[in-house]
Amino acid sequence: MKKGASRPLTAKQKREIAALARLSNADIDTRDIPESRNWSDAKRGVFFRPIKQQLTLRLDADVIDWFRRHAAKGRGYQTEINRALRDHVERRRRAG
Repeated sequence: MKKGASRPLTAKQKREIAALARLSNADIDTRDIPESRNWSDAKRGVFFRPIKQQLTLRLDADVIDWFRRHAAKGRGYQTEINRALRDHVERRRRAG
């Protein structure tokens, strides 16, 4: 995926999003939006990019080793650790 940058939303766009957010999913008509199965031109991080914070974190060596071994060519293991932590947080948040 390609990374891109988006422009800030206009006041009109913000009002439209707020109006849509108030609707239930059943009330939003998506029939005029074609279904896309080809995501080759998709851009990652255009609309939402979480704020990252750099820190020093001590993890067990075997955990780090596992993520490194399962990362593609040893790259992206920190992203996978972040994803695993995020999944855990979301599960706990849903559980209450």
